Amino acid sequence: MQIITVNPSDTVFSIAREYGLNPQKIIDDNGLAQNASLAVGQSLVLLFPEQTYVPYEDELLSSVAEKFGVSEKTLLRNNIFLGGRNYAPAGRELVISYGFPPESEKILTGYAYDFISNSLLDTVISYMTYLIPFTYGFTPGGDLIYPGDENLTEAALNYSVKPLMHLSTLTANGVFSNELAHELLSDQNAVSNLIANCLENIKTKGYYGIDIDFEYLFAEDKEAYVGFIRSMTETLNANGLLCVVALPPKYSSDQSGLLYEGIDYASLGNAANYVFLMTYEWGYRYGPPLAVAPVNSVRRIIEYALSVIPSEKILLGISNYGYDWPLPYERGITSAISVSTVEAVDTAVFYKAEISFDESAKAPFFFYTDEKGREHVVWYEDSRSFEAKTDLIKEYSLAGGGIWNLMRENPQGYVTLNSLLNIK
Repeated sequence: MQIITVNPSDTVFSIAREYGLNPQKIIDDNGLAQNASLAVGQSLVLLFPEQTYVPYEDELLSSVAEKFGVSEKTLLRNNIFLGGRNYAPAGRELVISYGFPPESEKILTGYAYDFISNSLLDTVISYMTYLIPFTYGFTPGGDLIYPGDENLTEAALNYSVKPLMHLSTLTANGVFSNELAHELLSDQNAVSNLIANCLENIKTKGYYGIDIDFEYLFAEDKEAYVGFIRSMTETLNANGLLCVVALPPKYSSDQSGLLYEGIDYASLGNAANYVFLMTYEWGYRYGPPLAVAPVNSVRRIIEYALSVIPSEKILLGISNYGYDWPLPYERGITSAISVSTVEAVDTAVFYKAEISFDESAKAPFFFYTDEKGREHVVWYEDSRSFEAKTDLIKEYSLAGGGIWNLMRENPQGYVTLNSLLNIK
C-alpha cells in the first residue's frame, strides 16, 4: 500500500499510468465518482495486488474462494467494489491477495444505527470482527428498552461477523443520563435484573457479548459502576460471552470534569474483558474548529490507559467523520455539520479548495467560501489519519480498534485498515 497526495496536475488516469495501476481500482478504493476531479492535497490509497483473477462470467464468490484457497471474507475485504455481493462480476479484476506481511491478528469493531443503508452496511461489514448495533437502553428497574437491531444482527451473522449488544444510558431525548445510571446503580435488585435481561437477550438474538457505555457518571457512582461491570463480565464469561466497557478519553486518574470523575480506568480495565477508548471529539459540533481525533492527543490517552490496563485489553477508538464549521466561530452560537470523508473531499473539489494536512494531528483540513460569501473550515479523517491510528495500535501492541461509526462513507479508510492490520 502507498498513500499519495494529489498535486495540481494530477488526474486519476495520470496517477494510474505513473504507478501501473488500473484507474478503476483507484476510483473504487478511494470512493471516487467516475471521471471525478481531484482536490489538490487530498490523499489517495494505492494498492498493488499480488494475485488477481478475472472471471469470464459472473461467478459465485464461494467458488472463487475455493479455487484459490481463501475465504469469502478475504475476497470481500480485498475488493471493496463488491459491496458485499456474493458473486464476482464478469470481466472485473478480482484481487485474491496483496502479499501484505503477516502480523498478529487484531480485533476491529464498528458501531451502526439501525437506519444504516443496506448498501453501505453490506460494503463495510466484512471488515469487522464485531458489529455493534447502537443502542439498547434500560429503565431504572433494569428492564431493557429495545432498538430495531434485527437487520444488523442478521447481516452480521450472514457475513460471519460477531454481533455485540450495546447498552448505554442514552435516553429517548438523545442525551446520556447520569440520573438514570445513579438510580440503577443504587438498587442491587435492579442491577441483577438488568444483567439477567441482558444475558437472556444476548442468547436470544445470537449476540457474542455486550459493549457498555455509561457516560457522565456521578463521582459517587464510581465504585458501584465497577461492581456492575464486574458482575456483568462474570455472568457473561460463565456463558462463553464477553464484556467490553467504553471509556472516555482520560489522561490521568484524577482528571476533573463530569465526563471523567465517575470512571476508574484501572478498576474497569480489571473488571471487563476489553475496554474501548473513545478517543475522539476534540473537535465537536458546538466547539471551536479542531481535528476530531488529533493523534498527539490520542497518544496521551493511550499512554495513561497502558499505565493501568494491559495492552491486550485495549481497543482504540477510530473516528470516521469530520465537521464543517461556518466562520467566524462564536461560542454558544456556531454549530458545525458532520461530514464523511467522501463528502469532505467532494466539498473541496466543488469549491476548488486546496486541502492541507496537520502533521501533529495527522488530520486534513481546508477552507472554502460558500455561495453566500461565508467562509468555512472543514476538518476530517482520511487514509493518512487511519494509517496513524493503526500505527498506534501496532506500536503499543493494543488488542485492536473500533470505528465510531459505520454510518459515513470512507472506502479509503477501510482499505487502509485492511492493508495494515490482520483483522480477525
